[in-house]
Amino acid sequence: MGIGLTEEHLALAASVRGLAERSADHAALAEQGLLGLHLPEEQGGQGYGLLELCVALESLAERRVGGPHLPTVLASAALARSGGRHERLITSLADGSMTAAVALPTDASAAASAVPPTDASGARSSERPAAGGAVLALGAADADLFLLGVGGGAWAVLDRDDVVAERAEGVDLDRALCTVTPRGPVPADRVLTGTPVREIAAVLLGADACGVAAWAVATAAGYAKAREQFGRPIGQFQGVKHRVAAALVALEQARAAVWDAARAMDAGPATSPGDVRTLSLDTSGRTADGDPALPDETRLAVAVAAVLALDAAVRCAADAIQVLGGIGYTFEHDAHRYYRRALSDRMLAGDPGPWAEEAAALAVAGVRRAMEPDLPDEAAPLRDAIRAEAESLRAEAPAARRARFAREGWIMPYLPRPWGRDASPLEQVIIHQEFRDLERPNLGIAAWAVPSIVTYGTREQQERFLPRTLAGEIVWCQLFSEPGAGSDLAGLSTKATRVEGGWSLSGQKIWTSLAQYAHWGICLARTSPGKPKHQGISYFLVDMSSPGVTVRPLKEINGDEIFNEVFLDDVFVPDDLVVGEVDQGWRVARDTLSHERVALGDSWGPGSQHTDMAKLVARLPPLRQAQREQAGRLWAEGQAISALGQRVTLSKLSGGDPGVASSVRKLLGMRHAQAISEFCWSLAPADAYWSRMILTTRAYTIGGGTTEVQLNIIAERALGLPRDP
Repeated sequence: MGIGLTEEHLALAASVRGLAERSADHAALAEQGLLGLHLPEEQGGQGYGLLELCVALESLAERRVGGPHLPTVLASAALARSGGRHERLITSLADGSMTAAVALPTDASAAASAVPPTDASGARSSERPAAGGAVLALGAADADLFLLGVGGGAWAVLDRDDVVAERAEGVDLDRALCTVTPRGPVPADRVLTGTPVREIAAVLLGADACGVAAWAVATAAGYAKAREQFGRPIGQFQGVKHRVAAALVALEQARAAVWDAARAMDAGPATSPGDVRTLSLDTSGRTADGDPALPDETRLAVAVAAVLALDAAVRCAADAIQVLGGIGYTFEHDAHRYYRRALSDRMLAGDPGPWAEEAAALAVAGVRRAMEPDLPDEAAPLRDAIRAEAESLRAEAPAARRARFAREGWIMPYLPRPWGRDASPLEQVIIHQEFRDLERPNLGIAAWAVPSIVTYGTREQQERFLPRTLAGEIVWCQLFSEPGAGSDLAGLSTKATRVEGGWSLSGQKIWTSLAQYAHWGICLARTSPGKPKHQGISYFLVDMSSPGVTVRPLKEINGDEIFNEVFLDDVFVPDDLVVGEVDQGWRVARDTLSHERVALGDSWGPGSQHTDMAKLVARLPPLRQAQREQAGRLWAEGQAISALGQRVTLSKLSGGDPGVASSVRKLLGMRHAQAISEFCWSLAPADAYWSRMILTTRAYTIGGGTTEVQLNIIAERALGLPRDP
């Protein structure tokens, strides 16, 4: 999955990729309309936005297309937002007859560090002095236009004759840099107002970085599949496999952040000047004229992209060189050119540290990025009907409401009737939105068992268990893991021996959540020991009050007793409590495990989210710089995980396959919960709540599939790396 999600975006990406493979130059990009993709039609553009431009830039960067296209589209995007005084320049940039260079401050605070000049009366001067010495610019010294910062957060667009530009050496071998010095004061009519050049640059450079990272991940994975050492592909070695999978995780996180930032920029100003908070940052988010350049929510989204995307490209490119080995460190391979591009993108976008501080300051001030999907027109009548049902449920007493939840299929609405509502992805999203305050019951382990009984159970099993489970009358536990079969679940040894009328189960299960309270358990046992380990397993429903069932609680590191050991000693299970066919239980178990991973991925655990961190920081004395940066990076990770969740939802709404995004979100969410708890506890070690959470979250990267197993899944299923022998 690239930055774009829709069919139109996928088609655009494929088209640009094909153009790039034909060695497209600047003129070809202009001829195809790509230089004006983001511009209004009346200015010679295609009438789309920054999101579509990001989709194109990602594809161009994957093929390492050089030339002046990136500073040119950056300049035209800035001019298009500057009040409509530069139509001729915008049109010339869009049709390729002019190119641009853009001087970007390598220090994120430089763009807003100066005070606008005034005359003796205190009024602003009609001209601005030169910004100082030569500054580094993305673009060639012979560009037609130069976009420069002139202090106070203001920018100016100058002609070639207005500057002294000289070629500069840079680490990127495929893209020109130059140094630029204005020849004199800047005329007032060349100063741009309300133009967030720094933010536009961060988004576009982030898209370029995603393309670099995408190439690096694909190249590393391809090499790992083909290169053999010690008699097998190196991609089969877990160290290599996990390195490449982790790079893909970083790429998907970066794509989600850039996608969200581009969407936020395209949404335009959504607040009035009074809505923009003044924060204690060098980059205030205001123009030289004091007007808000961007809403706070947009600035937050851009900061998140700047924190994550540029670092991700550097990491992915470096990891590709590591996987390639010696050949990756030579000029013989293109890997070094992508690494150079990644380093250049990060330098031009500005140090991620100040961006992280900006994200932290905005988050602590209460700014939040709304993560609601845009729904199609047909959602309106459906929403009206669901809202009416929700209002009716709110009027019920709690017990009656719970009964209606179960009876009317609201608890798991995606299930077929009568257990659910046969809800489409669109209906599920609307139900989630309209039922937020109704506190639908959490089924716990039953949320994983119920879908498997619906899919594989008999009619009698469904009627016996599902109504009472959905009504909250039956509590379930999961009798899967064993002392010798955790991640390798198919290696279980619990035996099921055929007896008259059913089966006798004997063995030991462990890590069984809430077994001491459960009425029933879903259990895997081996019914045919002579068959291969993924075969000969059956799926049973076990009455936890049966003779021979012994439950022994285990105390966890946080003092809770949620996990248990369960001993099964000749426990009788009748034939009518086998779910699915005998010896085909692994198929049913995989269905259950898929629901487990989804359920865990939807929740990172109580008190373990970036929003909780922001609330804590807001109550504490001011943080040190290093702590502010760390808080900002953690916020960026959390917001990107939320964006990943929205991308999964939108993919399902459009009938597409979200691909690896769900697995990536699960992996990131669990690690993120731990990092949040560790950071918050370091800030407030005497806080009993965070003292508990730092211990509780240790389990998150183990339960529901360990981090290592998740990386294997991502590497093998998403990247096609060979399985372990």
